[in-house]
Amino acid sequence: MKQEIRTVKYDTELKVEAYHFQGIMQKFPNHFHEYYVIGYIEKGQRFLSCKNKEYTIEPGDLLLFNPRDNHTCEQIDGKTLDYRCINIQPETMSKTIFEITGKEYLPYFAPQVVFHSELVAVLRELHQMIMDEERDFRKEEIFFFLLEQLIEEYTEQEVPAGNMEPSTEARAICEFLENHYMENITLNDLCKLTGLSKYYLLRSFTKQKGISPYSYLETIRIDKSKKMLEQGVLPIQVALQTGFTDQSHFTNFFKKFIGLTPKQYMNIFKDTRS
Repeated sequence: MKQEIRTVKYDTELKVEAYHFQGIMQKFPNHFHEYYVIGYIEKGQRFLSCKNKEYTIEPGDLLLFNPRDNHTCEQIDGKTLDYRCINIQPETMSKTIFEITGKEYLPYFAPQVVFHSELVAVLRELHQMIMDEERDFRKEEIFFFLLEQLIEEYTEQEVPAGNMEPSTEARAICEFLENHYMENITLNDLCKLTGLSKYYLLRSFTKQKGISPYSYLETIRIDKSKKMLEQGVLPIQVALQTGFTDQSHFTNFFKKFIGLTPKQYMNIFKDTRS
């Protein structure tokens, strides 16, 4: 069986993460990120479902995920995955966009998949430079030029008309989950909050947000736990502060979503902490 290799680097100059997963067969559940993801597949094929659209992605296809774009993916025909991406936090993206355009806004990538994109070659070079921990300013140059091209070709400053405005109940559920993620939340709690029946609440929320309430809660917990791990908080403490029953449950859960164990993820940032 081919060995799995999971490598993640954090670039302190660009303030972005670079992921490289090789030999991975893992299926990732429906989830979203709080940051932008720009990625591609080097080898293999992957089935992707994003925002109620389905794709078969392969080498040469560019992936563009906005913060909170829900998606799930899995391998096709038992082939192993060689996947590479950079993750850009909204604050980093905002500062970069301002330098490029002179305007303060967060871009919205309209297509989530760009088939056979010439920009994959540019992304590949940038990704490799981050992995090699290069300090030459060419890395920053490529980063700015790549985002400039993506903005010009694939972004909108306004949310597309097809995206419905969430209902008052859906917004209330999101706010409740984001404020109480560390607690043991029940479906009854959400029903009492909104006055909706269980089935209608689940169906309505999932239709509007593209993700179920519990998957939304899972994603919030993962995002909070990542921020704690980046600050050097030990996994056992993170588990207790983000609503998990024990460290083992947290470790399995974290790896299912991120592809790394909490300790592996925490070690990425050890050199950035003073």
